[in-house]
Amino acid sequence: MTAELISRYPIGGMLPAMYADDDFAQRFTAGLDAVIAPVLSTLDNLAAHFDSRLAPEHFLMWLATWVGAELDPVWPLELRRAVVARTLELHRWRGTARGLVQRLWLSLGVHAQVVDGGGAAWSRETRSPLPGSADPLVRVRVWPGRTGAVDRDQVVAVVAASCPAHVTTEVEVLPGPPDARGS
Repeated sequence: MTAELISRYPIGGMLPAMYADDDFAQRFTAGLDAVIAPVLSTLDNLAAHFDSRLAPEHFLMWLATWVGAELDPVWPLELRRAVVARTLELHRWRGTARGLVQRLWLSLGVHAQVVDGGGAAWSRETRSPLPGSADPLVRVRVWPGRTGAVDRDQVVAVVAASCPAHVTTEVEVLPGPPDARGS
């Protein structure tokens, strides 16, 4: 049994004065109030539906599709809300080492270091050597963060979804942060 939502704008009170004492008119409009109250309540709170921090849980997954967020339904609600809230920022950094590190932290709670083999440089001289390596390889080193464990398969999935298809990726799971030498 569900409780009836009370209308903030009862129709019976908006009728002309001659219907104020009409029992049938008041009962009829009260029935309409019961039908219309949820619609009016939704419209009154519409802004909250578009805020990932306040949106109802059932609406959050749909809201995620609007901004291109990929949510795992098994994630805790607060994590799903945070991912939707930060998705546009992450889209700006997509395809970069920074974006990949942020995405791994946000979605999986792991620390990461990205070693990219490519590079960019300019030179005043023609035929100068290109920076980086010729092979497009991205090495991602991860270690436990807020979750205490690293699920390699999940990391590989996030890395694969974040890197261009022509780039070879390599994931290395470390027990802790790499030392200063980068090993």
